[in-house]
Amino acid sequence: MATQREKDAEDYLKKHRIPELMENLTAMLFFYRPEDPREFLVEQLKELRVSQQSNMRGPSLFDNANLDTVFKILDPANQRYINVAQYKHALTTLGIKDFDESPEGVNEDRISHDTFKREATQGLQRCSATYSQH
Repeated sequence: MATQREKDAEDYLKKHRIPELMENLTAMLFFYRPEDPREFLVEQLKELRVSQQSNMRGPSLFDNANLDTVFKILDPANQRYINVAQYKHALTTLGIKDFDESPEGVNEDRISHDTFKREATQGLQRCSATYSQH
């Protein structure tokens, strides 16, 4: 049974999304491998602060070019659409947990490049916004 202090600590971590923040920062460190990790982390936290204040996209490992590449991998025949199962799997693989499971094109089982990119961008924004949202 957890003590009150342990419960308070757990509530604090959840409220401020500390595990998500640490996961994102660690992933960026491994991906970019900066010469000065401390300075890099300071810069990432500054970017996060700016994104919070301006309601813009926070630091993320994935940019538009990466999303285009993911889509091209899923659409090797260049049909300009993927099926719903591919869409859901791709977003989940990108680490996006909260996304529209019935986006435009779901009834035809054809998710367009634009829809995929929009949903991925919005999902990544929510993932990178590791600050608490009050």
